[in-house]
Amino acid sequence: MPREDIAFQTSDNVTLRGWFYTPEASSTTPLSCLVISHGFTAVKEILLDIIAAHFTSSLPISCLVYDHRGFGASDNHPSAPRQEIIPSLQCSDISDAITYAQGREDVNKEKIGVWGTALSGGHVLRVGAVDRRVKAVLSQVPMVSGWENFHRLIRPDFVAGLNHLFQEDRLARAAGKAAGTIHVVDPNPMATSALQTIEAYEWFAEWAKTTDWKNEVTVKTMEEFRSYNPSFHIHHISPTPLLMTVAENDALMPTDLALTAYAKALEPKELQLLPGGHFDVFGPNFEKSVGRQVDFLKKTLCA
Repeated sequence: MPREDIAFQTSDNVTLRGWFYTPEASSTTPLSCLVISHGFTAVKEILLDIIAAHFTSSLPISCLVYDHRGFGASDNHPSAPRQEIIPSLQCSDISDAITYAQGREDVNKEKIGVWGTALSGGHVLRVGAVDRRVKAVLSQVPMVSGWENFHRLIRPDFVAGLNHLFQEDRLARAAGKAAGTIHVVDPNPMATSALQTIEAYEWFAEWAKTTDWKNEVTVKTMEEFRSYNPSFHIHHISPTPLLMTVAENDALMPTDLALTAYAKALEPKELQLLPGGHFDVFGPNFEKSVGRQVDFLKKTLCA
């Protein structure tokens, strides 16, 4: 599929970089556009190219894919550390990506949707509720409650140590020292890491071989993660159509939390429940997940 390298400015003047996909067949009229955002610390080279190409080959739609600020090819503020996730800023950046798309002559300004997976699966719930320009929300294996998710991921006997780490990092940064970091994943179950599951380690370790993904995230990221509640406004997404894709045995973004959030959403909404774990939506369940998402987009953005 045709792909263009793009860059756009956020509302606080950070340059984000990515790709803009269009269908093979040229169009004389502006097309719908889907803004695609990746999950926790992931970069766009981790399968977002495959997803965008699948959508643009199946539908008369364009796709905007980009790296989050401070990750991959995107910039960050000079005073801000890389490898740091501030959810409110990432959500604001999604809205800025929408603004960029609206400024393109080849995009139908009234037909823009958002797609997110994992942490960004939560982001699109928040953005879909508060940014009324969004006309379709596709949330895949989402993080919906930071507090609950944090305390499922982190062993109880590690929590006190992390709380101390949060305090020490704040003091160090206030004194002008560099931001503290921890591993995203670690094969040692006794090591401090952000995503303490074997499947997360195996997934990211494999992608680290072929992309510029870095096994590092700031300490502050985890403090922000715990306090983030992206599903708080989920009932405000309506009347914008919502499709939530959930894995039946998701240990990373727990299944029951996602289903509880989905139950609070108002119509129109659709639930896709797939077998397997968190990363299976990119593996054995890929065709099922994107197939349902294509059908959803046909009825909404591409109707």
